[in-house]
Amino acid sequence: MDTTICAISTAVGTGAISIIRVSGKEAICIVNSVFSGVNLTKVNSHTIHYGFIVENNYKIDEVLITIMKAPKTFTTEDTVEINCHGGISTTNKILEILLNKGCKLAEPGEFTKRAFLNSRIDLLKAEAISDIINSETEKARKLAINQIAGKLSEKIDQIRKNLIQLQASIEVNIDYPEYEDIEVITYQNLMPNLNKILFDLNELIIESENGKIIKNGINVVIIGKPNVGKSSILNAFLEEDKAIVTNIPGTTRDIIEGKINLNGILLNIIDTAGLRYTTDFVEKIGVQKSIDISEKADLIIYVIDNTNTNLSADIKKINKLKNKKIIIFINKNDISSKNNYDELNKYNLVMGNTVSKNGLNELKNKIVEMFNIKYLDTKDYSYLSSARQISLTKKAKNVIENAINNLNEGISIDMVTIDIKECYETLGEIIGVVYKEDLIDELFSRFCLGK
Repeated sequence: MDTTICAISTAVGTGAISIIRVSGKEAICIVNSVFSGVNLTKVNSHTIHYGFIVENNYKIDEVLITIMKAPKTFTTEDTVEINCHGGISTTNKILEILLNKGCKLAEPGEFTKRAFLNSRIDLLKAEAISDIINSETEKARKLAINQIAGKLSEKIDQIRKNLIQLQASIEVNIDYPEYEDIEVITYQNLMPNLNKILFDLNELIIESENGKIIKNGINVVIIGKPNVGKSSILNAFLEEDKAIVTNIPGTTRDIIEGKINLNGILLNIIDTAGLRYTTDFVEKIGVQKSIDISEKADLIIYVIDNTNTNLSADIKKINKLKNKKIIIFINKNDISSKNNYDELNKYNLVMGNTVSKNGLNELKNKIVEMFNIKYLDTKDYSYLSSARQISLTKKAKNVIENAINNLNEGISIDMVTIDIKECYETLGEIIGVVYKEDLIDELFSRFCLGK
């Protein structure tokens, strides 16, 4: 991190203002060397200065320069932000001048990476910065801002403190058995402490489902036989004619996707090819895609045509999906039918049609109920929200479970410190106290340039 980096921090394109960010030991000197105005090396920190960016005494653009001196900056390094007129040509020209003066083009996420490596933020807060940039709903924004504020980090920190206190107590008992004024750690007082830690970890994991829903939305796949109205349901959800609807079986041959905001949660809705045996090569690929996607879905809406009198094939397919969250939508209820749906009453059943859009509100309400979406409004939004965070928490939970099982099988108390230390370090990986260089590089590579 000895180099001084620079990058365009605003979206490239036509606009009123562009911002070019510079960070590093030489940031102020380099910008001062191309600035016509006050001497930036002698101004106070956190001040803004008017002037021009120049090259060979030629004015490139009229700018405002923000000077922020270490350590009270995002990266904890000297940082300069150049506010210039928006536009591709002007912005790129100023960037080119800075690169020619010795700056290095920042890698994706390098400013945030430096903030992390300089202990300005922990890894949870760093991930949250990316999340807040990419958030598509108000709930996702709240989740990210709470992580930036450190609410989740505080929860992880408290569990780690409990672990280190427990380990210290055990080790004092081992190293200084002659001391009479210290608490003797026995099975009876160790087990409640381990169970409390296990409870806290388990609660984080259970609530992580809420975090994933808020951050990524709910992947909803609409499946069923051809011509049952799957594409019409997608169009009704989106309130636009995104999918082609005809009475010809096999019209939909590939997946069609759309998004809606349901009570602050993103629904990623996927319409699929009708499930049937076919000799058509292209349609066959579409049917297989339907099967593959439904296996990964958070929710399946299985559509049945109310006018179809033979439901045995549908019932067989539905019963195979018993381990998935599923809603059965009986479409075309505006057409009379003698079908008996008693065998499907054990599932979430909704009747309706896409002509009058009857039943669609009930379908949405059923999704809200199944995923406790209303309940999410009452929570503090401090959830685990990434696969990395959840995987490490599950690993920490397994380690504590192993410690409890070993104690129950009669292992000596001093051996439990091995598991306690492993759990402590695993939780440290979540917030970045312990990290692997390649993991950090991979995480920050997902960020945009200039952040």
